[in-house]
Amino acid sequence: MVLEKMRKNKKKISGDDYIVALDIGTEFIKALIAKRDGEDLKIVGVGRARQDVSDMHSGAIADISGVVRNCEQALADAEEQAGLQAKQVVIGIAGELVKGVTDTIRYRRPQPDRPLDSSEMEFIIEKVQERAQMKAQRQIALETGNDEVEVRLVNSALVGIHIDGYKVSNPIGFQGRDVSVQIYTAFAPMVHIGALERVADELSLELLAVAAEPFAVSRSVLGSDASSNFTAILADVGGGTTDIAVVNDGGVEGTKMFGIGGRSFTQTIASDMNLTYKDAEKLKVNIGHSKIKPTVAKEVRAAIDRTLEVWVAGVELALSEFDSVDHLPNRILLCGGGASLEKLVDALEASDWHKELPFTKKPTVHHINPTEVIGVVDETGDVSDHTFITAMGLLRVGYDTLVGSGEGDSIKGKLNRLLRI
Repeated sequence: MVLEKMRKNKKKISGDDYIVALDIGTEFIKALIAKRDGEDLKIVGVGRARQDVSDMHSGAIADISGVVRNCEQALADAEEQAGLQAKQVVIGIAGELVKGVTDTIRYRRPQPDRPLDSSEMEFIIEKVQERAQMKAQRQIALETGNDEVEVRLVNSALVGIHIDGYKVSNPIGFQGRDVSVQIYTAFAPMVHIGALERVADELSLELLAVAAEPFAVSRSVLGSDASSNFTAILADVGGGTTDIAVVNDGGVEGTKMFGIGGRSFTQTIASDMNLTYKDAEKLKVNIGHSKIKPTVAKEVRAAIDRTLEVWVAGVELALSEFDSVDHLPNRILLCGGGASLEKLVDALEASDWHKELPFTKKPTVHHINPTEVIGVVDETGDVSDHTFITAMGLLRVGYDTLVGSGEGDSIKGKLNRLLRI
């Protein structure tokens, strides 16, 4: 393989100093190599490769060998720029069958005067995760028609803990009778996770973590501050899906995905104008170019507008499913290649789609800039826009995993890892 030949000339990197993030998108694969520098990550290598139309379906891998080939190209470019080989990788997982939910469990402690310890919290957390897994398995079984589908926990994050109605950031040592714990969990079908494990194996990389992509985007803007009051709706518009995360006061309330992304706009243009997918994509990305005839531009805009109506309805439906949220955040932050379509922002700002949802006022909309990502610094000059945000978030997940893994397998270590993330 090309990558293997190039790697023979690379310096071997040992230890946990470097992390690779692979954002395996429907249209592009993006590879970032970053070096740990204290609590920060410094990007030293960037690679990008286009996917074939048949490589992905609805945000999930459809052709493992094709995806591996494209990953090799992106990774080789990143390693060439970095001048080194990293051994550990974090890979994003997307698609409509990735289910992220926030569950709350409440219980009355039989000994309220006894301080909470890690074993008691471990018991509570396990109960929340068991409940969430059963819910995700039922939902995926319903959507796939397969009652025996296997699902696996991908990510878990603390949303909030209250003891006797008092919010705490770390419950260990507190006394009290009534404990309420909210935990976000993301589950995915084993078949999708297995495909990512195979990709990492084919690339001779150690799979450090798999992360639900909307969770990774939330990690990009939250950083390591446990007391963060960051609040926003995050929308990652990819080629095959749109992934949405709602974050309130630094906690991930939940994630939703639906199967409309940038590729849907291209397919509508191709169908309406009887064009190849490639030619339709060129028209979509160059819609504002002066060389495009006005009559052609009008047809392209009409096709885009029709798909936009469906996409906005998808956003509205996804947000309506956050029924446990009293009020939705009043700002929407966009990222992903599909968000490059200017009309996307216009559609969210101009229409009244939000009126039936629990917003306190009309939400503002803008793209996430790489400079807004906390704790990740680009030293290459190539991480230039919102299309790299998911990959940067994956680096944050990798950092969290490495920091947590140093605490051992004790119950306290497990709890600390969960509380940190």
